[in-house]
Amino acid sequence: MEFSSGRARLRQARLAGDRRELYPHSLQFYLEPPTESISLVEFESFAVDRLKLLKVVENLGVSYVRGSESYKNKLQSELRRLKFPYKALAEDDYEARRKDHISHFILRLAYCQSEDLRRWFLQQEMDLLRYRFNELTENLRQKFLEYVNLSFEAISEDVKNELANELCASTPGFNMSKVKEQMFYKVGLADAVDLFRARRVFIKDGFAYVPLKEIDAIVSNNYRTKLSKALALTARSLPSIQSDERLQPLLNHLSHSYVGPDYSVQKNTGKISLEQIDTLSVKSFPLCMRQLHKALRDNHHLRHGGRMQYGLFLKGIGLTLEQALEFWKKEFIRGKVDADKFDKGYAYSIRHSYGKEGKRTDYTPYSCMKIIMSNPPSQGDYHGCPFRHTDPELLKQKLQAYKIPPSGITQILELVKGMHYQLACQKYFELTHEVDDIGFSLNHPNQYFTESQRLLSGGREQKKELSNAGNSQQKGNSQESMNSNSTPTSSNKTADAELEGLEAYFTED
Repeated sequence: MEFSSGRARLRQARLAGDRRELYPHSLQFYLEPPTESISLVEFESFAVDRLKLLKVVENLGVSYVRGSESYKNKLQSELRRLKFPYKALAEDDYEARRKDHISHFILRLAYCQSEDLRRWFLQQEMDLLRYRFNELTENLRQKFLEYVNLSFEAISEDVKNELANELCASTPGFNMSKVKEQMFYKVGLADAVDLFRARRVFIKDGFAYVPLKEIDAIVSNNYRTKLSKALALTARSLPSIQSDERLQPLLNHLSHSYVGPDYSVQKNTGKISLEQIDTLSVKSFPLCMRQLHKALRDNHHLRHGGRMQYGLFLKGIGLTLEQALEFWKKEFIRGKVDADKFDKGYAYSIRHSYGKEGKRTDYTPYSCMKIIMSNPPSQGDYHGCPFRHTDPELLKQKLQAYKIPPSGITQILELVKGMHYQLACQKYFELTHEVDDIGFSLNHPNQYFTESQRLLSGGREQKKELSNAGNSQQKGNSQESMNSNSTPTSSNKTADAELEGLEAYFTED
């Protein structure tokens, strides 16, 4: 027994040595793709976890000041929860480093497919790398720079004291005490050209003397250049990957992925009356569903994209099949559709969406990513995401009509301009419910409704702990808000397959 145990320890020691060589540092630029074989289960698990992490990075980057203690603490907590490298551990985080490496390349495949996806992925990966670089110790930071072939040399204390006056005069915001506290790096002008142009560094003998607080910008820009080129090259190789019937559905799903709870089955089924819907649409519907409800009431009709999006949402908030049939029929016969035509055409599609016809599949409500990334509305349509698909000026008018304060509208439009559509919806929630921080990432219209109702019914207290300079969340003027820790649980693997059969039944206008 002892001999066997000793041999096992030797094998483990050799394996640990091999692992340390494979991932010598907890941080990398992801220049070499992984070559090992992994199962499809691990493939999807790694990808979904990294997607959750990048969603958190995006949310924190807007809600908090990057680099603040709150930002760092929350991001470190998420890295630990999802088992990614969060500190530069010496030897015992091989599995975390392996997951970090493989998951990056999986999402690179999924997010290279369009310019919008590439831009989003690039920004979140840069923010994540910047955070992790700044968390390194001085020694490990120097080792990382050598590891990625960025030969930035930290100057000695003697050199710094010799150049103290020049460094103080040439570095904005620095006094002599800050110069003594801050570490400086000797960087070639080619790598510090942006800082040189902005007159933010001291130049001598063809080198820029860059403080630590600026070196992360140089590292990030270098990473951006490499990753941007890599994404473009990956996009060119997509045709060969798309022929793989195992991978392509997973990659398509990831790029449109919703990684939260499934809203196809609700505990409150049948507890919402048809008479409540008008009131609920104002109090607790996200803007996309409020827009669809208003269009239906005004026009007594919705085209198939709107019926699919709104019908499944109503199913998700608790409408029974009988209620849905009554709701849609009452509204449609007020327009140009008579009762007989409704019963012969539209009623079947409603029963189908509830799993009572055709393949008898229980169809799930659309997530935010599904709404944003697929089937954009055309003339005469009202579906889609208002923050993604509405002209900014028209969106501004709509928000004004809903009594959103000017400061709040400005914040929302800034988020829209930055293509943070879900965060814009999150801000809309905060303003209409009068809270400073909803405390979770908004990923689904039914999540919006559920948490709104929970807050308005007193199930949750308002949360107002966030107050960072320059990023304070301003109050709106409508209803009260919600708070939730809606932890993502699993990806909806069958969403796209389910919709194949359903869309055919909604094509009649």
